[in-house]
Amino acid sequence: MTSVAGHLISTEFESRYRAWGSCNPAELFDAGITTFVQDDKKVIAKNIETQARYCSKLFIWTDCDREGEHIGTQIREIARKSKPNIEVIRAKFSNIERAQVDLDLWNTTSPLTCSRHIIQAARRPILLDEKQANAVAARIELDLRTGSAFTRMQTQTLKSLMDHVQENRLISYGSCQFPTLGFVVDRYFRVKNFKPETFWSIKVAHQKEGVTVNFNWQRVHLFDRMVVVILYERCLQARTAKVTKMQRKPTSKWKPLPLTTVELQKMGSRFLRMDSQRVMKVAEELYQKGWISYPRTETDQFDRAMDLKAIVQRQTQDGNWGSFAQGLMNGGFNQPRNGRNNDKAHPPIHPVNYVTRDRLNDEEKKVYEFVVRRFLACCSEDAKGETTTVEIDYGGESFHATGLLVLQRNYLDVYWYDRWESSQQLPQFAVGGTFIPFEAKMTEGKTTPPGYLTEPELIALMDANGIGTDATMAEHIAKIKDREYIMTRTRGSSGGAAAATDDADDEVIGGGSRGGRGGRGRGRGGRGGATGGGRGGSGGVQELIPTTLGVALMKGYDDMGFATSLSKPFLRKELELKLKAICAGTTTKSAVVQESLEQYREVFARTSQQIGVLKAVNMLPSSHQSAADAC
Repeated sequence: MTSVAGHLISTEFESRYRAWGSCNPAELFDAGITTFVQDDKKVIAKNIETQARYCSKLFIWTDCDREGEHIGTQIREIARKSKPNIEVIRAKFSNIERAQVDLDLWNTTSPLTCSRHIIQAARRPILLDEKQANAVAARIELDLRTGSAFTRMQTQTLKSLMDHVQENRLISYGSCQFPTLGFVVDRYFRVKNFKPETFWSIKVAHQKEGVTVNFNWQRVHLFDRMVVVILYERCLQARTAKVTKMQRKPTSKWKPLPLTTVELQKMGSRFLRMDSQRVMKVAEELYQKGWISYPRTETDQFDRAMDLKAIVQRQTQDGNWGSFAQGLMNGGFNQPRNGRNNDKAHPPIHPVNYVTRDRLNDEEKKVYEFVVRRFLACCSEDAKGETTTVEIDYGGESFHATGLLVLQRNYLDVYWYDRWESSQQLPQFAVGGTFIPFEAKMTEGKTTPPGYLTEPELIALMDANGIGTDATMAEHIAKIKDREYIMTRTRGSSGGAAAATDDADDEVIGGGSRGGRGGRGRGRGGRGGATGGGRGGSGGVQELIPTTLGVALMKGYDDMGFATSLSKPFLRKELELKLKAICAGTTTKSAVVQESLEQYREVFARTSQQIGVLKAVNMLPSSHQSAADAC
């Protein structure tokens, strides 16, 4: 028995193509490629060769996913160097089952209990899945050819146009790297090109039982002032408002789903003030030390066979969340919600064992605490509350007011990353009853721009568009930072478009107790309004700003007028669908590689013909300067 550590074999061009000046970058689409064992893996490979000499059968136990199958084929290739006729089989098992066995290891010393699923997998071996391995091989070859060709072309052509560029600096391209940058640049232009629009609204207030009830207009706001003036005058002429609905009903705030890699990266960036790459690095360290489960998983549902209460029990000793865990053990436990994803390889991320805070560094404490609180929240109940809704008709216009009373916080008591607070309680209104509003006013506001993209938002876009995997998204974001295509800054720390405010002075039209000069309103989008979330009170959220170079690259490719720009996610998304087709057996590696290379070759040829368009884009400001500052 022996082990490996990830991929053993790398793919590279034949030696005559490796030097940058050795060939025209276009030749790399057809250049010969070779495989070799990485230097840091040669000891492992040598060990496999040695072991294989004395064996008649090779039993593969790598993860049962695409990457695991591909690593399995690499192990087979190395083993057959010393034993060409060795029989190769693989175990079909689930790490979800293994998670249950890990719990058994803590609770029993019985080797039979611990090895049940291992015995079952060993008794029913299967062959390596060549289709999944071929899908990975296709991706590796395409990434090598397209990335190298475009990177060499861009660097050789554009470096001379830029100031302060180091001699060894790359202007790199990657089929995931560029769409990731494209999302950041798209948001930048939405902020830069935003034109505020004036809107008008009607606000109504009434005092009852000592409570001031603010009613919101059903239309929210309109962009035609004269129309709003006419509707506002109708309200004033009506004098009285009639209650059309009074409803109290129970409501819930759902507890979170079990934790996936993508969600860990998003939440870590938002609440732990760590970038996604650092979050994953710390999570890997916690996993290797045995404190949490494998942190790279798409699964957001726990297998029913897992003894989740045993995990909860271990957390009862903690001084911060131990009492909550004990409450779950005393009858408060509820089965976690099931999401829609199950990669059949790994369970959701969860704590495996309890560790005291003095054994962790500061970053480990934050990530471990988040994983534990998320898991305990999953095993709790939804928060319970009651909503009160009052609707009125005033001059033919509908208005409504809503109140919330939180009755049972439940999971919120441990999962403080969610907020759900009681609002002002509404008094009782009788349906059909009438009243004269205490105040009616017409307000004016302006739409506000979206914020620059944040890392959680970027990860969500990448996930929705199939850019990268849960395991590689953080790496792609880190890469465009390293290449100085984007910069990060604390939201609200600089002027320009990013410093735009949500607040706008409202002009209040009217007079007396039903008008007068009134408070402040807030423009919330409308046509061209904010879609990126509120900007106020962001509390140190890091936003992603493209540099001058990053904007120039995206704008240059867009200006070439390709039907499918390299800055958009469509080519990569299409490739992911083709890789799935290889796994399903509906196409082959060779067909996908050839078809995809033809697409990229055409884009490369047109780019070379129109390279003047790319050169014409202003790249002269230092690439270290953000595009927002350069404006």
